[in-house]
Amino acid sequence: MSADSWPPKLKDWVAKCLGQMTDSNRTEAQAELRQVIADAFALHTLWTTDWDGVQLKSLLPKPPPVLNNLKRKTNDPSISNKKAKKNLLKNASAPSTFDPNDQAALSLRAQRFQREHELERTKHLRNNGQGSLKVNHTTTHLFRDMSLSRSGSPFGGGADDPEADPNVIDWDHFTIVGTSQEIFKDYLRLTTEPKPEQIRPYVILQKTLLELKKRWREKCSYNWICSQFKSLRQDLTVQRIKNDFTVQVYEIHARMALESGDMVEYNQCQATLKTLYELGITGKVEEFTAYRILMLLHGRNRSGQLTPRQKADSAVRHALAVQRAQAMGNYHSLFDLYLTAPNMGAYIMDHFIDRERIRALMVITKAYKTISLQFITDELAFDSLDAARQFLVDHSASCFTNPREPDGKKTLDCKPAFPQLTRIFEEKYRKITIKGAI
Repeated sequence: MSADSWPPKLKDWVAKCLGQMTDSNRTEAQAELRQVIADAFALHTLWTTDWDGVQLKSLLPKPPPVLNNLKRKTNDPSISNKKAKKNLLKNASAPSTFDPNDQAALSLRAQRFQREHELERTKHLRNNGQGSLKVNHTTTHLFRDMSLSRSGSPFGGGADDPEADPNVIDWDHFTIVGTSQEIFKDYLRLTTEPKPEQIRPYVILQKTLLELKKRWREKCSYNWICSQFKSLRQDLTVQRIKNDFTVQVYEIHARMALESGDMVEYNQCQATLKTLYELGITGKVEEFTAYRILMLLHGRNRSGQLTPRQKADSAVRHALAVQRAQAMGNYHSLFDLYLTAPNMGAYIMDHFIDRERIRALMVITKAYKTISLQFITDELAFDSLDAARQFLVDHSASCFTNPREPDGKKTLDCKPAFPQLTRIFEEKYRKITIKGAI
């Protein structure tokens, strides 16, 4: 377990703990710190734990000793100086900085923050057995299972929880279960607390997805479909539903957004899917990993790591082949891959294929004196001769030696076309803007 793979909040928490350690508690605190991290790693909750709310027992302040013989000490004949007696009494009567009530509240706060952590632990043990690291039950005070029953107050403190901290919000109180029976509902941004009668329950949401898929096959308007999907996603979020159905909703909406060229909604869905996949919820992980790679190529970004399983998937291998062709300037291979893209990868490649066509034409016009329009059409994967000619016109590079001939016989004069293509590339494609990027 390398520290490089830790989430940023965990690193900040570790740094804070190390800064609070002293020579007297360092050994004990470091041992407890290592065990807490090992427990979270074994339960796969390094990224889901709210580390700001975790408190090490060994770093809690120790109560000072009680001064029962204060009077006897102040009357000690060795203390003859009145000023010294006054200072001693002043220091002894000063209130202690340690307040047991505050520490109890702090402990309860840490326990509440770990509710979701414990739920993840239960799910992991049920599905996969015990974790790869042995859990030390001496640190279970940090991950104690809290009651999921709702109290009469949004801050907890019901009859079954008499010592609940009134300053810590009980988020379970705000988790509602919808009662609306409407199949379709337009999306509206929430500005007030959601009401159950306005939210559709899980069973109705499943029916809604089936109807939306049917409407999409019937060529329904994308704007209406998008509004319905955003409303569906909102109802899932409000009710804190995160399961296979949630993943399916986001995957379907992402594909529809790709097909319609709506990169804002696609990127929002992709960002949520990445979080859901990291929680261990199953879905089309490899397919959307391939899309993510292609989007990284669109943004000229080389970050990201792949698992062996992802590398073995055909869609991911195709995306990596696109990356290699683009990096090597192999435009012939790149456009072959464009024509054979699996799933919906071609929809993402559409967003940067014009840029790659300009780059390829810059290489071609620098190497040749003249080149036929038919060769450009075939080599750069245009749909037709007319599309290739229009592309050159739109980019001010239609420098034909025989402009009045039919498209099938036209020949591009490379010498005057090259500077035009270079200028267009610098002006239009050097800077990249990704709509809806997260």
